[in-house]
Amino acid sequence: MQQLDFDSREALTEQLAGDIIDRLATAITETGEAGLAVSGGRTPVDLFKALSVADLDWSKVTITLVDERWVDPSDDDSNEKLVRTHLLQNKAAAARFIPHKSAHATPFEAEASLNKALAALPEQLTVTLLGMGEDGHTASFFPGAETLGKALDTQAHIDCCGVVPKTAPHARMTLTLKRILHSDWIVLHLTGAGKKPVLEAALGDGPVVELPVRSVLKQTLTPVSVYWAE
Repeated sequence: MQQLDFDSREALTEQLAGDIIDRLATAITETGEAGLAVSGGRTPVDLFKALSVADLDWSKVTITLVDERWVDPSDDDSNEKLVRTHLLQNKAAAARFIPHKSAHATPFEAEASLNKALAALPEQLTVTLLGMGEDGHTASFFPGAETLGKALDTQAHIDCCGVVPKTAPHARMTLTLKRILHSDWIVLHLTGAGKKPVLEAALGDGPVVELPVRSVLKQTLTPVSVYWAE
């Protein structure tokens, strides 16, 4: 694991945006396509804006979400709305986007159809951008969620599954750990002093179900870089 600490969020955004674009461009050159999975929340907004104006053949990039709250795409809690507002703009408007939310009443009813839709992604995602909550969750791998084991099962042949957190609002759809690990590069994008002790605890010994971000930090299949700024 690589850990990079920055003096400012602006410096982090500039560096990370450049690093992501370099990897997407290399994948397009080498394979003709690139795949990008992104997370929601406030942390990546400035990064999304920076990516949206980058010089890249965005028509060769397929973007999807790491996870999604099961709310209407017009809802302010929707990650799809966040991505459409800040990332799928300017030059990046040419990218293909695979949303998670559908007309199904619950994410569990939508699992089969979304698994089919996600097949349009490259087999290996080029970059997967993760966040982390102060409870140690990443994606929608929430401590105590009934389907956490299913989401973390790297032997199951599914790319997504429904989750109902006990400590956060809304049912959710999440990429599974298996699908996330099928990435060339995973980035854990963190801002705020409160995230540092959680990260340090997650890097220490303990069960994955207690701090599910360990499922990414403790694996050796896929390179992980942590970008942090206060």
